[in-house]
Amino acid sequence: MTDILRVAGAQLDLVVGDLEGNERRIADAMAWAETQQVDVLLLPELAVTGYPPEDLLLRDEFINGNVEVIRTLAERSGSTATIVGFADPATGNDLDDAVSRYVANAAAILCGGEIKGVYHKVLLPNYAVFDEDRYFVRGDDPNGIWMVSGIPVGVSICEDIWVAEGPPTRQAEAGARILLNINASPYHMDKAEERFAMLSDRARRTGVPVVYVNLVGGQDELVFEGDSMVIDHEGTLLYRASEFHEEVFVVDVPLPAARAVTSSTPVVREGSIGDRSLLSLTSPARLEPEEAEVYTALVTGLRDYVHKNGFRKVVIALSGGIDSAVAAAIAADALGPENVRGVGMPTRFSSDGSVTDARELARNLGIRFDLIPIDDIFAEFLGALDDVFEGMPFGVAEENLQARIRGAIVMGISNKHGEMVVATGNKSEMAVGYATLYGDMAGGFAVLKDVFKLLVYRLAEWRNHDGEVIPRSIIEKPPSAELRPDQKDTDALPPYAVLDPILERYVERDWSIDQIVADGFDHETVSRIARMVDRNEYKRRQAAPGVRITRKAFGKDRRLPITNCFRC
Repeated sequence: MTDILRVAGAQLDLVVGDLEGNERRIADAMAWAETQQVDVLLLPELAVTGYPPEDLLLRDEFINGNVEVIRTLAERSGSTATIVGFADPATGNDLDDAVSRYVANAAAILCGGEIKGVYHKVLLPNYAVFDEDRYFVRGDDPNGIWMVSGIPVGVSICEDIWVAEGPPTRQAEAGARILLNINASPYHMDKAEERFAMLSDRARRTGVPVVYVNLVGGQDELVFEGDSMVIDHEGTLLYRASEFHEEVFVVDVPLPAARAVTSSTPVVREGSIGDRSLLSLTSPARLEPEEAEVYTALVTGLRDYVHKNGFRKVVIALSGGIDSAVAAAIAADALGPENVRGVGMPTRFSSDGSVTDARELARNLGIRFDLIPIDDIFAEFLGALDDVFEGMPFGVAEENLQARIRGAIVMGISNKHGEMVVATGNKSEMAVGYATLYGDMAGGFAVLKDVFKLLVYRLAEWRNHDGEVIPRSIIEKPPSAELRPDQKDTDALPPYAVLDPILERYVERDWSIDQIVADGFDHETVSRIARMVDRNEYKRRQAAPGVRITRKAFGKDRRLPITNCFRC
């Protein structure tokens, strides 16, 4: 007879700070798990508080509230052991200790109406978007093993399993027969492959199965794709949850032969598992190709940002260009076309095709389209500034006035109708400052902020895979801001096929100019682009948040001083 542990995972979209709402969602998952005769249920890291709670963790009333939720959930727990993330103010496992500014990133083990134990996260990430050393004290429990239905299980949290010799490895050495890891692991491109390879390696090296349950949904710049996994002791995938969707699942996990376990291991649930057959599950299909995954991440991030911040509708300036077209398509898919308003605002420099393309895009998407010509407004501005600008040629100031008029109009619509403005700038533009403060940068959320221009084109082509939604004329036209006669992006920038690879190396990999040149790029071009990136930090600091899809996004990932005289 093979021992089997029936494990459930609840891959939920939880909301930071919504203690009552998160409690209801967790309680519903616990009730469901009881109906499935589950041995142990896993919920995401910091499920009670939402992730990341950031400086909410410095508020005693928030910490106290989250502890009360854990107590209430414990009282409601039945025969199923539940592992749920929360912020533990205790110095040990006593939740009655005085609240401190410093707390632990913790997992509570609930069963039979009680808190059976608390595990404190040992390895605290303090890189990229993570600031856990700012808030949490490190756990010092060397084992973290509890008995569940007569089976020793190792409990850990997120980063603990990413380090090869971390707590889960020690738990397996100490006799754990299965490793249970709860997570809030944010998405970036290629993360899924990296995650599976790591988990498979941990299972093979330790010789015990791994259950990994992740958060799903958007939170400010971060988006969590779920992608929870169950992997057997040989490193083979038993089950993989869907990406970017909530899901609850049950898997009967075969266990390897028992090892010696210390007698001090706490017992959560006693009893024999019995002879159970494997629960048959089919893993959801992975999102392929990469464009599908990225597009879905952007849809998820925008949808949750809008809804979790109390909006229902958005407004987008439609220029007839590729960026606003892709942003509008994402918004329509995220929120429903009835909740998206497109606004065309042509001037004397706008081509007839741009207005026609914007209107056709809106028709294809089924969104509302308002045409508000702004050339008369632009003329009024120029007249008002006539004396101040006297004797000076037409230049950037006049170009940016048009963008700022557009920004004022969409913000006016936002104020009047309660529709959040979606900014449409991409990562290439944000990197080099090819964007106007208080103009096209205005908005509540910049959905393409971490998407390079070439990827924007790929997303447009992918969105058209089942039929043309984004007109071919938009995809094929040379990109232009249309703020002066016959303007093209290449007047100020290298072709995007040159620019984006340089930016990827300089911004995301932190390569020096010499390293980039050694990789085959022109020295003068690289130097010019690096200078543009460096001197536009002040613009990026004032930009709206946007979905993070790369390993290093502008914002929490990349933190350079605005006042900065160092140059590569």
